[in-house]
Order: sequence, then C-alpha cells, then structure tokens
Amino acid sequence: MADETTGGTAPPSDTTATEPAPGLWARAGRWRGVGVAVGILALTRVGQLVMLLWLGAAADDGVGLRGRLLVWDAGWFLRVAVRGYPHGYTYGDDGQLQGNELAFFPLYPMLIRGLAALGLEAPTAAIAVSWVASVGAAVALHLLGTSLYGRRAGWALVAICCSAPVSVVLSMAYSESLFLALVAGMLVAAHRRVWWVAGLLGLGAALTRPTGAAAALALAVAALLELRRADARRRWWMPVGAALLALAGVPAYLGWVGLRVGDASAWFRIQTAGWGTSFDYGESTVAFVGRTLSSGDGWIPVSVALLLLVALGAAAMGLAGRPWLPLAVYGVVAMVLVYGQAGFYHSKPRLLLPVLLTLLPAVVAAARARPRVAVLAITAWAAFGLWYGAYLVVVWPYTL
Repeated sequence: MADETTGGTAPPSDTTATEPAPGLWARAGRWRGVGVAVGILALTRVGQLVMLLWLGAAADDGVGLRGRLLVWDAGWFLRVAVRGYPHGYTYGDDGQLQGNELAFFPLYPMLIRGLAALGLEAPTAAIAVSWVASVGAAVALHLLGTSLYGRRAGWALVAICCSAPVSVVLSMAYSESLFLALVAGMLVAAHRRVWWVAGLLGLGAALTRPTGAAAALALAVAALLELRRADARRRWWMPVGAALLALAGVPAYLGWVGLRVGDASAWFRIQTAGWGTSFDYGESTVAFVGRTLSSGDGWIPVSVALLLLVALGAAAMGLAGRPWLPLAVYGVVAMVLVYGQAGFYHSKPRLLLPVLLTLLPAVVAAARARPRVAVLAITAWAAFGLWYGAYLVVVWPYTL
C-alpha cells in the first residue's frame, strides 16, 4: 500500500519482535488444550483418591490407600515383573489345573521391571507406570476427540472416560491406563496418517491386553481406507506395515506361551482354569443379566447388569451417528469380546472402560450443549462413577 506521508511505498512492517506468527498461536493453543485435558484428568484422579480415603476411613479395615491400589490383578503383574513367567502349567494340591502368570500380557510388567531397575520398589513402580500412562491416555483421548469432533469433544471425552464407573483402575496397578493410552494414541496416529507411530502403538496395545486384537483390526481397517486414496498408493507399504505389525502382537504372545508350555492352547486353558474365562458367544452374559434383573439379587449385580445394558444402548446410538470407521470397528469387536466371554461378571465394567464407542453419544452431546449444562452433567456423572469405583475397591469383596 502507499505511504500517505511520503508518497512512497511503505516498508514491510517487522512484526516478529512484537507478536508471534499465527502458527505459533496455533501451537500454543494446542498445548493449552492438552494442558486442560491433563488438568481434567488430575481432577478425576484426586477425586478418586478422596473417595478411596473417605470410604476407607469408614471401613476401618486397616488397609491403607497404597494397599488398595495394589490389590487383585496387581499382585499377578508384580509377580511377573519380579520373578518372570513360569515355564509351564500350575497345579493345585488336588492336581487340578490352576491359573498362573502366563495369563497376563507382558508389556505392563516389563515397564514395571524397567522402572524398578532404576531404583524404585516394584509396587511403587507399578503405580507410577499406571499414573504416567493415565496422563498419556488423557492426552491421547483429547487429541482423538478433537480430531474427530472438535476441542470441546476432546475435553469431554477425557472427563467422561476418566470418571466412568470403575475408572478407579486408572489409579491402580492395573494395565487399563496403559492400554487406553496406547489404543487412543494409535487411533489418533492412524487418523493423522502417522503410520509408523500407529503401528508401534498398536503393537504395544496388542502386547498389553488380549483386547488389543480389536485395536489391531481397527488399524487394519484404517490402512484399507488409506489404500483407497489414489495419492497414498505409492506408499502402500506404510499403512500395510503398520497394520501387520499390530496384528502380530496377540498371536505372537499366545504363540510364545504355547511354545513355553508345550501346548498350543495353553493360554486359553490357563484362562479357563484360573478365571473361568472362555468364549461362549454371550450365553453366560445373557443368563447373568436375565437372572439378575428378574431376581434382584444384590444391588452390585443389578447395577452391573444395568451398566451392561446401558453400554449396549450407548454403543448402538454411537454407531447410528456413523463414527469414523476404525473407531467403530474397534468398539464393536471389543464389545463382542467382552460380552461374548464367560467369566467374572463384576469385571465386565472394567473391561468396557477402554471401549470408546460407548462414550460417543455422551461426548457429542456434551460438546454441543451449553458449557454450564455440560459441566454440571459431567460433574454428576463423575460423582457417581468415582464413588462407584471406590465402593467396589473398598467394600465389594470380589476382584474387579
């Protein structure tokens, strides 16, 4: 433009010293969004610990907060981290086959062992890995929700997931926080076409829990969608390689267990012997829900049955909204694995925690609602979810 005072051309203004470039503002905004997500996680975790302390004080059973974070499956993970895996089956005094550490996938105990090698006690390392992984999960959930539905949805996904019933396991020495971080991170990387990251995270998820097979299938679907793009076919090996890497995880561990024991079906036999886990196409789940809701035998079984039905309805609503196909595939396959297997009914809400499909209707609704309404609704959800998880840990006598 012309300089009105001199009649010449105005020199370009040097704005770099007075204000950052738009790209810097965008990056700063992204970091602020991540910071808010981590802050939301911190609120849920502090709230969860307060609930555990409150109910623990009322129970007066001599178990401290640290002891409550290290119960049940934590003991199995710690034994793997400290002693390693057994070399064969385990039998009781009566000669019956029992469950043993080979039922538990290796990545979480490997991380515990690695952190303990730096000087921490193994129990402290187990809790530390879980807490650090929960931060990673919050970041990945925020990025996933933001990528698919917008920033408010990203924050809502963090808040709703991390305060859901039985989200208490995100604070315990369990593998859920690690699995959630890896699955959500894998989906983010696949959505943004960072295939080498998606492949590594998918492999990590597959080596953390058997449900990692569902995540690997989702990554395979994302790879197939990528191959449909004409401009991506020259680098076909990147999405295909990522999918194959993730798909190899679960078979690799199951095969290793089979070789170690000398029985190809060893992992499945150990699961059935120790925890009654077998795939019965949902027969036991249907029987549990029908029996419980008809007899009303105890409020915890009734609440679990209702949670299972609500999760099914929420998943159907989520699918009706036509979510991103890999996320839908992961959710459907993961739910088939959870509902289709026999086993402890009171563990099913925990297994459903990383199934993000069930949360989508609430997340989308919260993102579209007025901020005050969304905050009040999520706060009420969190109050129930955090209390419910603490009750199951402190008062309910059975494993999660």
